[in-house]
Amino acid sequence: MADDKSYKTERGNAGERHQLATGDTQAMTTNFGVPISDNQNSLKAGARGPTLLEDFVLREKIFHFDHERIPERIVHARGSAAHGYFECTDPIPEISRASLFAEKGKKTPVFTRFSTVAGGAGSVDTPRDVRGFAVKFYTDEGNWDLVGNNIPVFFIQDAIKFPDLIHSVKMEADRAYPQAGSAHDTFWDFVSLMPETLHTLIWAMSDRGIPRSLRMMEGFGVHTFKLVNAQGEEQFCKFHWRPKLGTQSFIWDESAKAQGADNDFHRRDLWEAIERGDYPEWELALQIFDQDLADSLPYDVLDATKIIPEEVVPLRVVGRMVLDRNPDNFFAETEQSAFLPSNVVPGIDFTDDPLLQGRLFSYLDTQKSRLGTTNFHQIPVNAPKCPFANMQRDGMMQTMIFKGRANYEPNSLNDAGEDPGPRPVEAGFHTAEQRVEGKKLRIRPESFADHYSQPRLYWNSVTDNERAHIASAITFELSKVSLDHVRERVLSHLRVLHEDLGRRVADGLGIELPEAAEPAKAPIDLDVSDALSIQKNWPATLEGRQIAILFDEGSSKSEIESLKSAVESAGGTAMLVAPKVGGIPLDQGEMTADGQLAGSPSVLFDAVALVLTGDAAQKLAKNSAAIGFVSDAYAHLKAIGASEGAQALLDKAGVEKDDGVTDIAGLLEAAKLRYWDREPKLRDLA
Repeated sequence: MADDKSYKTERGNAGERHQLATGDTQAMTTNFGVPISDNQNSLKAGARGPTLLEDFVLREKIFHFDHERIPERIVHARGSAAHGYFECTDPIPEISRASLFAEKGKKTPVFTRFSTVAGGAGSVDTPRDVRGFAVKFYTDEGNWDLVGNNIPVFFIQDAIKFPDLIHSVKMEADRAYPQAGSAHDTFWDFVSLMPETLHTLIWAMSDRGIPRSLRMMEGFGVHTFKLVNAQGEEQFCKFHWRPKLGTQSFIWDESAKAQGADNDFHRRDLWEAIERGDYPEWELALQIFDQDLADSLPYDVLDATKIIPEEVVPLRVVGRMVLDRNPDNFFAETEQSAFLPSNVVPGIDFTDDPLLQGRLFSYLDTQKSRLGTTNFHQIPVNAPKCPFANMQRDGMMQTMIFKGRANYEPNSLNDAGEDPGPRPVEAGFHTAEQRVEGKKLRIRPESFADHYSQPRLYWNSVTDNERAHIASAITFELSKVSLDHVRERVLSHLRVLHEDLGRRVADGLGIELPEAAEPAKAPIDLDVSDALSIQKNWPATLEGRQIAILFDEGSSKSEIESLKSAVESAGGTAMLVAPKVGGIPLDQGEMTADGQLAGSPSVLFDAVALVLTGDAAQKLAKNSAAIGFVSDAYAHLKAIGASEGAQALLDKAGVEKDDGVTDIAGLLEAAKLRYWDREPKLRDLA
């Protein structure tokens, strides 16, 4: 007992000394400001006695812990975000009165969140999935939330089908798996019965569904919106985010292995890029068009399963977004951020797109469910940065203190010399005028009936290698489907989309190709759009790319340092990898590695360099991690730069000479690209 007493006294004295310190140390308190003297021990009746109910410090701490997790988002639960700004580079006041587009050089703060759709908050970053791309603009006329995806179309045309879509792609209800994956019965059953899903499906099964980095991902507003100028004149608009680093992707095997190498691959990549000052940047480009052009198109611009090719309506770049600051606290900012498509500012308005119309209702409702209060707009990450005022009062977690009697409008309290509160102003938001008439019906317009022409357009616009990836992805997904009739029904739609696609998938599965489905509207062949292809537009640059330099005992220190400097001068990042991270003796001095070989597989990098002596290469040729490091880089179509001494390891890894396999001097140029022509030698594709 004496020891217990001594320990308690010592802890108490330590707490007292901490409490009395007058330096920079901040005193620990309860949530209501009461100083805490001991954060290590609960209040007990004797050193070994029961804990007392009166211990308000314990009660408050456990109470908060018990409730510090909020319901995760139903979709888009797995997300990463950053702060930054939007800068207008080409003002468009003649098209929109939105203040952020008013003058060149005007900067607007933003908070941007990227996410996967299907997985839960604890899932991984790199599965095949659509990615969310949501931007909150804190404009001087209120918040505008542009809530979109990295794919410009969506699976469904009407919001009433959204719960069904998500129920089908989420974990199957009886077994609660698979997590964060669409390769299962219920998803493909749903899409096989809903051919309107085919356009988004072919994008998701393409390399767009496995982006290399959040920094290398396009974003789209998906819907057609309206832009309105000061005179009330309106035009249609589609919003596009174009990454400065270009659109880049994984290949499927690489994406799958990245999940095992780093569950947080995309989150870490975004965070570390911002921390080292390589700020991610996107152009905001608009497709602006009028009703006459909309009427001339063979598809409906209010159909969210359709795009307008850039060759039909070119993009106009109006600004750029730079993300330059990571969140200070993931929960307070990223997790509590609430995006609503209904948050628009004067100069931006909605169309009658039935999917958009449903989203305008849904998002506000879900934020109340997640954040627990109608006052979620007062959470700092959600609060506007301009003044805001209205007559809404009270509610759970109200943090504002309102003065005066006026909590209704209109009122005449100003006649009595009292503050009447805020009033509507003529300069406020005006909904664009639109004539509306017709019968109340539950129906789809006939102009929404063509479900095959645009996915066929995508198939025809990409490269042969990209088509092989699409067919292989669908083959893999359908191989996980256990219901024969579902596979057959999907194939019947693929035949209508394109006979070649249907045949490849059927051959890949080893089953007969069924009869083609009967389309509601016969598809047409649209002009090819090269802008839809990732590989046709792959940027030849080292910016944003990470190069691994593998070395070991006896390697040339000067060669390593020279290569690292050259990579960084070209805008890339070099990481030193070795069998051990401690000081490794080189030909001159020693060097410490950034990562251990066994924990730094080549899947984490865009290209690799092998700076090795012959003896080191012979030794590593017996090391499975080293062999896998090189063979995976080769299989994933990456550039490999090798010193003369590295040949034994190249041979063991099965590397054959091609344009992407070079000496060290040639690596900087080779590392700017992927080597798609190598792939047919390495794996069977559909």
